[in-house]
Amino acid sequence: MQKDLTQGPITSNLLRFAVPLMIGNLLQQFYNIADTWIVGQFLGADALAAVGSSYTLMVFLTSILLGLCMGSGAVFSIYYGRKDEEKLKSSIFQSFALIGAVTLVLTVLVFAGLAMIIRLLQVPVSVVPLMHNYLWVIFWGIPATFFYNYFANMLRAVGNSVTPLLFLGAAAILNILLDLLFVLVFGMGVEGAAAATVLAQYLSGLGIMGYTLRYVPSLRIQRRHMAWKTDILKEITGLSFLTCVQQSIMNLGILMVQGLVNSFGAGIMAAFAAAVKIDSFAYMPVQDFGNAFSTFVAQNYGAGKNERIREGIRSAVIAVFFFCLVISAAVCLFAKPLMGIFIPASETGIIAEGVRYLRIEGACYIGIGLLFLLYGFYRAVHRPGMSVVLTVISLGTRVVLAYILSAIPQIGVIGIWVSVPIGWLLADMAGVIFYWMRYRGRSESL
Repeated sequence: MQKDLTQGPITSNLLRFAVPLMIGNLLQQFYNIADTWIVGQFLGADALAAVGSSYTLMVFLTSILLGLCMGSGAVFSIYYGRKDEEKLKSSIFQSFALIGAVTLVLTVLVFAGLAMIIRLLQVPVSVVPLMHNYLWVIFWGIPATFFYNYFANMLRAVGNSVTPLLFLGAAAILNILLDLLFVLVFGMGVEGAAAATVLAQYLSGLGIMGYTLRYVPSLRIQRRHMAWKTDILKEITGLSFLTCVQQSIMNLGILMVQGLVNSFGAGIMAAFAAAVKIDSFAYMPVQDFGNAFSTFVAQNYGAGKNERIREGIRSAVIAVFFFCLVISAAVCLFAKPLMGIFIPASETGIIAEGVRYLRIEGACYIGIGLLFLLYGFYRAVHRPGMSVVLTVISLGTRVVLAYILSAIPQIGVIGIWVSVPIGWLLADMAGVIFYWMRYRGRSESL
């Protein structure tokens, strides 16, 4: 199932590689949405607020691991493009040991700091017990998140995007079935929704690890690869650390906004929780296309095929533009029925606020689409620091404007919503200007 993206037609190969990534993350969003739908429909607004805020927190925490895994995946892709099997396998050992250690430390810290985390999020008193119980269960899934993302990024780095999709699909089905069983049949409440997610995460994480070790011998390390090599370690830590910083800053900004949203009460929290699920579901495919594009660029960067990279950029921008145009129209037109999936029709105020959020964000998806391509490009050409800069611009603008605008009585919570596309636009401008100044028209190495 491995695919060499340094050969053959660019657009068709890129799309064939990207589609399983898109389907996979849509499935992941689908079983996240299943939690939200079941909780919102059967456990009430406070439970939905607790799960929604917890989801934002978990995205931030797991972004640390995801960033490290994505950075390592870029290193794997470069070595694969160079056909350097020995360095590829050495980098697999070193990165697994490093990220595994980070996972262990992170898991211990979040359990120890659970009460403080909830206080920092400014959670309303009525929501605190529900959120505490949900998080106590969901934190046990952090190691599973590491296993899945590490081995999924490893397989994608060598052009295999189908196998991660299969394991994610199995986990999505299991999660939905267990949600229904634990919440509706056993009456386990938010703890049942969390337990369903954790068990599904371990199915996908341990399953893909076992598959890779058994059925992909080209990625199976031997004793001679289990050594610390300074040059490889430097490359791994450079890309992984800065990609981790980029992902963490991105989600820290979102977490700060979540705290601001929480200060407006449980109704706005519930609207935001449902709308963010829809929002994430809508633009997730273009995020995955950006990750596929990053693998394409990294393999060709390793192979020294710079003109092929430039052709890929043109193809990717056109594809993202058309996708965003379609999805923006769909979200803006169907915002109200989409909110109705999660919120009972009687909660008209919550639905109206969610619709307003979706129409503001949905009209501007081209901004986030281009930003994902820029993130992927700079990570693949050994400039993850630029991805960090773009994230700081995007999220910094979002956080600052959200706090300033929402404090104006005439604007209120709308200020939080409009700050998002403004941040996207400024980051896009910075990324394109830097590319134009640094790379445009050059034929030498990127």
